[in-house]
Amino acid sequence: MASDLYNSIDALSREKGIDPQIVVSAVQDAMVIATRKSLKTPEVLRAELDKETGIIRVFAVKSVVENEDEIEDPHEQIPLEEAREYDAAVEIGGEVKIPRAQHQMQNPAGGLGRIAAQLAKQVIFQKVREAERDTVYNEYIGRVGEIVNATVKRVEGPDVIFDIGKAEARMPRKEQSRLESFAVGERVRVVIKTVDKATKGPGVLVSRAVPELVQHLFQTEVPEIYDNTVVIRAIAREAGERTKIAVMSRDKDVDPVGACVGMKGMRVQSIIRELRGEKIDIIEYNEDPVMFAEKALQPAKVSRVTILEASDKHLEVIVDDTQLSLAIGKKGQNVRLAAKLLGWKIDIKSEEEKRQEVEQQMQALVSSNTPLDRVPDLDESIIDKLVAAGVNNVEALADMTPEQLEAIPGIGPKTVEKISIAVNTYFSSLEAGEAPGEGAAAEPAEAAVETEPGDQPSAEAGGETPADDAGPDSARQSGDTEGLSQIEDSNAESVSELVEEGQDFEGAAIAGVENAPPADVSEVEVHERTPENEGT
Repeated sequence: MASDLYNSIDALSREKGIDPQIVVSAVQDAMVIATRKSLKTPEVLRAELDKETGIIRVFAVKSVVENEDEIEDPHEQIPLEEAREYDAAVEIGGEVKIPRAQHQMQNPAGGLGRIAAQLAKQVIFQKVREAERDTVYNEYIGRVGEIVNATVKRVEGPDVIFDIGKAEARMPRKEQSRLESFAVGERVRVVIKTVDKATKGPGVLVSRAVPELVQHLFQTEVPEIYDNTVVIRAIAREAGERTKIAVMSRDKDVDPVGACVGMKGMRVQSIIRELRGEKIDIIEYNEDPVMFAEKALQPAKVSRVTILEASDKHLEVIVDDTQLSLAIGKKGQNVRLAAKLLGWKIDIKSEEEKRQEVEQQMQALVSSNTPLDRVPDLDESIIDKLVAAGVNNVEALADMTPEQLEAIPGIGPKTVEKISIAVNTYFSSLEAGEAPGEGAAAEPAEAAVETEPGDQPSAEAGGETPADDAGPDSARQSGDTEGLSQIEDSNAESVSELVEEGQDFEGAAIAGVENAPPADVSEVEVHERTPENEGT
């Protein structure tokens, strides 16, 4: 029959869910510590519990040597002759147990005082707590991320303590939704987030703010997700505010969004009730990040999406001015969740902001610094004086007044006039679309073409060109000369024909004027003869 002490140990083991042998070892270690403190001995002690009687015996354990000459530490070694007084069968190199004390739960013997008994009690409690923590750790370390049903046991300030079966779990404030409040005895579903072996109190940390909770709820409510017809690709959540979930279908005949919403929204409404009214956006997943970003930013309407840097996963999204606040969301919530869902960095700009940015870039290009040596009419000496005065580009030079230029050492009014002409010529050439210096080089080239040797003087210059040498090139005309030799030379008959045709045409014109109707008075303009117009 087991003793009362062992029965108590067995009951404690069942209550804490630990092995009874662990509690027995804890009691034995406590008796060893208490006895050493009571006897004030440095010997190696060992305790043994008798399950039948409940007596705990404490022994000093020493190794056996041949004689006293070989003893190095009398607290740990004993000669063979003396050892056989305690154990007749012991040999050299073995161990012998020498009784030092024995204790009972009802009547502690051996002279244990109150302090030694209190120390033994503390050791037992400590060993039991460590064993309990090890048991909880081994039980739940492999269940991290699992959903478990928990009962609210008590509330400790902002933290909530749950009973999850074999252990207690703690839920800190940051792992709770702001929309939730708990009452003692309420049953809820929680996610095992971490299991800590070295913490004081419950070593299991649970949460209702992680995305895994939403994923589990969808798996429970949507059969298509449970059988992998619809797959959840990504979840971004801010507990108590909004959740975005991206889903895709492996069956082309199954609508992933419709399957999650359910008929009249029954499926998603059940999940929203479990999350105490948290908003949920269900989005169809797309492999193209541009298309995926447009859907992830819903309900805002996106004008266009541009990939700025594919390696760094950086997107630029342009929306209409009226959609900017909706795309960003309350305190940046919508774009923040969309960025988490995509795994890309997102920059949102309105059409007006983008236009201003483009204008600034164009202005920066236009207002680039042009070196002074690009102006062909500026001498090197003038450039050196300007650079010494801190004028390093053409744009800065053009903005200076004549008074500012004259203030520069070595520059007088004539030099200022020369600089002004050179700068104006430079900008005029830019406006005309020519590079500086091209216009000046073009004039000598044109003159050379006109006075090239071999060219004949034109008729307008007063010279005469022989009829036999006239051709398309001499008349400054382009064309093929083929067929010109086929034209017949003029003769007297052809000239008389032309004269007769001209006379007929003149007669018809005169007849037309004579037969014209009289002009209206308002159409008649009278010109008086004046000395000024008599010569015309």
